[in-house]
Amino acid sequence: MIGHCIYRASRCDKLDDVVVATCDQEIFDYVQSIGFKAIMTSDSHERASDRVAEAMLKYEEDHQECVEICVLLQGDEPMSDPSTIGMAVDAIQSDDSIKVVNVYSEIEDDEEFLDHNVVKVVPTANQTACYFSREPIPSAALAKSSYKKYKQICIIPFRRNYLLEYTNLKPTANEIVESIDMNRVLDYEEKVYLVYSDSPNYAVDTPEDLTKVESLMVGDRLLEKYSQR
Repeated sequence: MIGHCIYRASRCDKLDDVVVATCDQEIFDYVQSIGFKAIMTSDSHERASDRVAEAMLKYEEDHQECVEICVLLQGDEPMSDPSTIGMAVDAIQSDDSIKVVNVYSEIEDDEEFLDHNVVKVVPTANQTACYFSREPIPSAALAKSSYKKYKQICIIPFRRNYLLEYTNLKPTANEIVESIDMNRVLDYEEKVYLVYSDSPNYAVDTPEDLTKVESLMVGDRLLEKYSQR
């Protein structure tokens, strides 16, 4: 699964480099074995954003240069599309006032809407995030079938300085209870700008998710391009 994420990210021409941040020696060794870079981080991080911030500083020290934009790509979403990553990078580069961007997508059915592992997001009229939750939001009882519901896709570009600011902020109650990084941003009254993608993307949180994604990736156009490496 990590390999799929790496190979797909490496096909995005908007990224200068792809590095895996991990506290797991097995993952570290695997990444290096397929010819990519990995950085070992602390095993105490509760949030991926905090782990990425640590890895970014180590990367900068190793390369003796500052990163402008750091893109967080979750390692459990093996169907990420390079063009979607590019869209998110374009969005943050288009406006200097934007500190963080998050990709989102439409929820397909009630099963996905009610799944605790699927992070739901409610967008505002200005394409920023109102709130993120593992609960079905807006109201599962009141949102009819014609009402569009959305989920978070973990493609999240940060401006460097804001990522460092973020990681120095005290974790918030909404972040902790939902176990969602972006709620820390919202709780400190910053905006999370949303970029919509209609490319299929699913997180693998359960054995059932794995079976679903394996089935969907059969004949996948991107998989065919890197599977022979």
